[in-house]
Amino acid sequence: MMPIPLPIPSSAGPWTVPGAPLLPRLELEPTMSREGVFDGAWWPRSNQVLAELPDLITALGAHYGRIVRVGLDTSAWDGVPRSVAANGVVIRINWFPGSDATISVTRGLQDHFLLLVVPPGTAPATAASAMAGASATGNHTPAAELLLG
Repeated sequence: MMPIPLPIPSSAGPWTVPGAPLLPRLELEPTMSREGVFDGAWWPRSNQVLAELPDLITALGAHYGRIVRVGLDTSAWDGVPRSVAANGVVIRINWFPGSDATISVTRGLQDHFLLLVVPPGTAPATAASAMAGASATGNHTPAAELLLG
């Protein structure tokens, strides 16, 4: 039996166990008050929507309930399909232009949540700051400003 590697206390950022699935890097506004611009932030590891979106939908479903639709800007992603399967359910993907720093998630018929999308190659400190800002209750800072660090 191989020992599980332990994190090095001085290392920056999250650590992973080789071969284990990666959890989405996601931070949500804790009260669900809907008072701010964003309801949280997501920091995908790549621009591959088929690799990233199912895990995000699973995590959001655990917090928000059943997700029925996702809206994103196709220019920010590689190979965007019309739908994606997550947990055995097909989720429709809507395309909209000009907002590569956000993703819209819908549960039910008209209940929309807006997440800041931190670009995959963002430095960890900048990503952490942007995610904290977007998940703060009553946040009103624009996406471009949050992503500056």
